[in-house]
Amino acid sequence: MTDAELVAHAVAGDVGAFEGLVARHHADCLRFAAHMLGDRIEAEDVVQETLLRAYRSLGTYQERQQFRPWLFRILVNRCRTAAGRAHARRLRTAVELTPGAAIVRDATDGFELRSRLSRAMEGLDEVHREAFVLKLGEGLEYEEIARITGASVPALKMRVKRARDQIRARWEELEHDERR
Repeated sequence: MTDAELVAHAVAGDVGAFEGLVARHHADCLRFAAHMLGDRIEAEDVVQETLLRAYRSLGTYQERQQFRPWLFRILVNRCRTAAGRAHARRLRTAVELTPGAAIVRDATDGFELRSRLSRAMEGLDEVHREAFVLKLGEGLEYEEIARITGASVPALKMRVKRARDQIRARWEELEHDERR
């Protein structure tokens, strides 16, 4: 069944149809939220909130829309809210943090690369991170990202380019630091 057919069945009260939508989109939502928030547990909470909100809002879903961009619009908004809460928590506890704390490293190269990418992305502001992850992490087209975020396609292209440039510069900086 297509997403549109599953939505129609879910709106008619078929809970199993919504479960089918969840099964189809949960992993993508979780991957995006984890990239945006940098915290897998927080990402899982945000995805659950997103799916609950989507279920409650099925009545407002318009058939001419594609389901995935509609769901991701909800997810992006939930991630923005969660990121704002996390930022406020970090500001409150910044005094307690020890500057220059060592990062625990895993022996595997894959972990090292993911870790370095994660650290390189830490400096991105929300709009650049969001555009970068939706385009390169989720493989969405710019038009889909525009529907999700409300930004224009040229603005999104610029955000992705700037995110790449910032990540590249930070990556090189991290590489240099690791060689010392």
